[in-house]
Amino acid sequence: MLDSDKDARIMRQGRKLFIREFQKQLEQLQSLLMNIPDSPEVDDMQQFYRIVHTLKGSAPVFGYQRIGKLAEDLVRAWEWTQSLTPASEGTLLVMSTIAESAAASQVALRQMNMEYNICLTELQMDDQQNPGGGSLLGTLKSRLLLVDDDEVLRSYLTRRLQMDDCIVDEASDVETAKKLLREHTYDLVTLDLMMHPQSGYELFEFLKEDPTLKWLPLIVLSGRNDLNDKVRCFQLGADDYVMKPFQYEELAARIYSLLKRTKNFEQLAFRDPLTGVFNRRYFDLQIGMELQRIERYPAPISLVFIDIDRFKSINDGYGHHVGDLVLQGLAHLLQVNLRSTDLLARFGGEEFVIALPNTTAEQAIQIMQGILDKVRLKPVAQYEGHLFSITFSAGIAAWEPGLPVAEWISKADEAMYHAKQQGRNRVVGAQECIISDGSSQTSTSPAMKKRLLIVDDDPILRSILTSHLEHLPIEITHAPDGEEAHRLLQERTFDACILDGMMPKLDGFHLLELLKNNSNPVQRELKVLMLSGKKKEDDLVKGFQLGADDYMTKPFSLVELEARVKRLMQLE
Repeated sequence: MLDSDKDARIMRQGRKLFIREFQKQLEQLQSLLMNIPDSPEVDDMQQFYRIVHTLKGSAPVFGYQRIGKLAEDLVRAWEWTQSLTPASEGTLLVMSTIAESAAASQVALRQMNMEYNICLTELQMDDQQNPGGGSLLGTLKSRLLLVDDDEVLRSYLTRRLQMDDCIVDEASDVETAKKLLREHTYDLVTLDLMMHPQSGYELFEFLKEDPTLKWLPLIVLSGRNDLNDKVRCFQLGADDYVMKPFQYEELAARIYSLLKRTKNFEQLAFRDPLTGVFNRRYFDLQIGMELQRIERYPAPISLVFIDIDRFKSINDGYGHHVGDLVLQGLAHLLQVNLRSTDLLARFGGEEFVIALPNTTAEQAIQIMQGILDKVRLKPVAQYEGHLFSITFSAGIAAWEPGLPVAEWISKADEAMYHAKQQGRNRVVGAQECIISDGSSQTSTSPAMKKRLLIVDDDPILRSILTSHLEHLPIEITHAPDGEEAHRLLQERTFDACILDGMMPKLDGFHLLELLKNNSNPVQRELKVLMLSGKKKEDDLVKGFQLGADDYMTKPFSLVELEARVKRLMQLE
């Protein structure tokens, strides 16, 4: 019986260590999967393979058969990378295989995350039934601030909390604590009341006055068993009061309970249930606090208003369940590309807002342009084998002293509307939106660039072409089929078009025929580069007869394609 209990304890400890390492591995896999489609490197793909291969072998040892099976599926999806060499990078064949493997991996990783949450809950329930099995703090990955002038106790608590995977900062006095609170974001503070030269009560006043810190969970650690101290601390906003001396296990349990309750409350009250990002209620609350901070400690801050382009057509064409996947995909991509200090919220429908502290409007435009480039290059969602790529329009406005929040949001919204008017798929600053007064855009405006339309039903190829051509001084627009291209050509003027011959709905040859018979002289001057997977001479002749200016068969050289596009658009 004793051996059985010992084995059970060893297995529980092993499972905890596995789950702790599993979370790190999941984060690594997500990070690699974000980068691989954009900039595929053999080392990254083989690193992805090594991680899932390790999971395949280790998960079943601890009884996690489902995780092992998902890892085995991923091993099969990336097995082909083991024969890759650096010379293979960038070929169209490899890019296509990467897209297939990445799409399958997104599904498997989502399932792995679900398994992680289930396993974590099981461990927590097991610990409740088997007290003394260790601290659960490591599951929360929290950052704590310890404020105490007792160096020995402070060092001991720091070591123990770090063993529970907490990030810990120390302050031996109130002024050091204030400095750290201004520089970092903490999940909880422990505070000793009796310190020199200032008592812990001084920090209470500081926390109460700062709107961004007044809700920060706080546990008082005190050597005084005084009723008045306890009452005063709770009246000032303390969440718990622990007497010294104490057992570490009790303090860890109190910290865990308080953090868990705080996180659950935040999840219910301030998170959008679909995307997991903050909701509008939290944004309205937090942005007011942020501006109060800026009034005390002046710094720039910019606001971004984002709207997904043609989101209604996704809902109408594929259903709201696909639209929900697209919203989740974009929210995730935004989150992983923003800083921890940035505030992302779903504003409603397909709209998101982002507050960027310590960021000028010019810097914000560069940040959002970089994110938009990543959105263009890779699908944000996958459903039943179909990949869904999107673009978004973004407006940016810098805050100015005295500017009401509602007006600030309105300025960013108006800039976003101008991005839509200019053809969508772009980032526009409020300073560029000089309207109703006859002023023109600056010379660097995208409206001054020549326009290229890429028409192809293969989203991967569209992404590859965009990635290869985006360094040119041109504005690139996508269309997934001939019907969408025909609509765009009626609404806007393009200088050139890369046109796939074989597409659903309306193929490239029929679109060429419509353009040829069009009475609009501007459309008839459009330069067209035809692409085709067929090498039949009849197709080539047909394309030129219908008005194509150039013709390339797949697969083709990207270098040669770029040269032909530059010649057609007179960029040389």
